[in-house]
Amino acid sequence: MIVGAALVELHVHGSRSLKAKRGVVRSIVSRVRSRFNVSVAEVGGQDTWQRAVLGLSVSGSERVRVRQSLDRVVAFIDSLHLAEIRASDVEIIDLPQEEQGDEREFEPDFCPDSWEREEG
Repeated sequence: MIVGAALVELHVHGSRSLKAKRGVVRSIVSRVRSRFNVSVAEVGGQDTWQRAVLGLSVSGSERVRVRQSLDRVVAFIDSLHLAEIRASDVEIIDLPQEEQGDEREFEPDFCPDSWEREEG
């Protein structure tokens, strides 16, 4: 499985309050969610008037497609002209897949040792 994550730092021009900035960020997040199959959230800059950081994530089976998806979302955000993209950083992670035949039996009562609570 391939997982792509991106951070997009935005500058919201003309914003004079947190309320105004949040309206712009909400609009961007809503439009991204309705157009793309990605996760998106404001992950930084919540307490500043003109700065916001969006976190994006997408998963897939092909590295190139995951990267293209994130690149398209960043380009779309830029095309909205609601905020200026100051920086963006994309990271692609290859997670190991289970080998065929390496699947475990489902155990409904399984609980990792680290999750068990001490009684008393």
